[in-house]
Amino acid sequence: MIHQYKLNGMNIVLDVNSGAVHLVDDVAYDVIAMYETNTTEEIVAAMLEKYGDLPDVDENEIRECVDDVAALKEAGKLFAPDTFSQLAGKMKQSPVIKALCLHVAHTCNLNCAYCFASQGKYHGDRAIMSFEVGKQALEFLIAHSGNRTNLEVDFFGGEPLVNFDVVKQLVAYARSREEETGKHFRFTLTTNGVLLDDDVTEFLNKEMNNVVLSLDGRKEVNDRFRVDVAGNGSYDRIVPNFQRFVEQRGDKEYYMRGTYTHYNPDFTEDLQHMLDLGFDRLSMEPVVCDPSDPCALTEEDLPILFEQYEKLANMMLEREKEGKPFTFYHYMIDLKGGPCIYKRLSGCGSGTEYMAVTPWGDLYPCHQFVGEEKFRLGDIWKGVTNPEAQEQFRNCNVYSHPECKDCWARLYCAGGCAANAYHATGSVNGVYKYGCELFKKRMECAIMLEVAKSLK
Repeated sequence: MIHQYKLNGMNIVLDVNSGAVHLVDDVAYDVIAMYETNTTEEIVAAMLEKYGDLPDVDENEIRECVDDVAALKEAGKLFAPDTFSQLAGKMKQSPVIKALCLHVAHTCNLNCAYCFASQGKYHGDRAIMSFEVGKQALEFLIAHSGNRTNLEVDFFGGEPLVNFDVVKQLVAYARSREEETGKHFRFTLTTNGVLLDDDVTEFLNKEMNNVVLSLDGRKEVNDRFRVDVAGNGSYDRIVPNFQRFVEQRGDKEYYMRGTYTHYNPDFTEDLQHMLDLGFDRLSMEPVVCDPSDPCALTEEDLPILFEQYEKLANMMLEREKEGKPFTFYHYMIDLKGGPCIYKRLSGCGSGTEYMAVTPWGDLYPCHQFVGEEKFRLGDIWKGVTNPEAQEQFRNCNVYSHPECKDCWARLYCAGGCAANAYHATGSVNGVYKYGCELFKKRMECAIMLEVAKSLK
């Protein structure tokens, strides 16, 4: 299978199964399109009819092009066969857990209208994780991590800084267990920035491998949804905190993460605003909510969003030329040594390698399933006691989605997000089609950017 597209003046051909990417001229682009379904003579005739008036195109050139395509096919770089389907069902049989998302606070000091977590309560009661529960969660991770050395822990909420003392205690405890267990912990924390003072900043910059900062962009965009319980916008409170934090963070990893909705499909303006504020590691996610919600993205938004992703890619190229590059999370792709086939087939590992822990110690496949009782896997004391639920995730891979069979992007998305699929279709093996369209456009732009960089 191949995928061909034109973007930013480039003719790009992706060989889906090998991952090879080819930048070609117009003749080669059309030859490749005809190669599998037409004879050489038919291809030559069609190309002469279309390009015969060009001075550098003749029959010999076209035949050489056909031969080049044949050689690439023979080398496994064009029209490569799918050799992965037999592997897919064997990918998640190991019981090893490598990451936990600790919900240290099911409460929040903001009241964001689009929050999937119901303002941090996850459609349940407000709660704070105790040190004892967090400690047991860490021991659960150590005990079920097998031979893995590097373990990941995400501090999440709600707003995790509401429970900052416990976060500090848990980091200290994890560090105290590293030498004895032969493990190394990597920490991430996601925050809305309200409580990001000097003491918190110093600690996060010392201990967190990554910090995710929540800001939707322009003041009017951010303050439409990201408000406190009194309805006041958060922009003026959080932006100075974020700027001070990033200034002190140096070259350590962080992401400024926004959410775009039906109200701001022109999200590149929000990304530009973030750049103007001094942030250069950016992420912007589409809102996922009930289609009846006024902020929900619509079919009418799609052409605008496609245009925005292309505009963003061109922004990045221009900034690179100006010596002012920035990172966009969804355009990060490695065409040479990218994700291993395990990740390409099985995705994030939710429910098997990765789990979320509630303040009272329940286990869920990921943070987006918390509160969905039928997906409660067990708890951090007894482990997985609902194998039927886990089995759904163990069997979830790119080949478990019939809709993915003929999709060119399947080895980049690995079947997509199970939570989005479930909330859109009622099945973790369903397909969130709107998200698919956005993902494919992002991938086209990301690949184009890498091709453009290779031309330097």
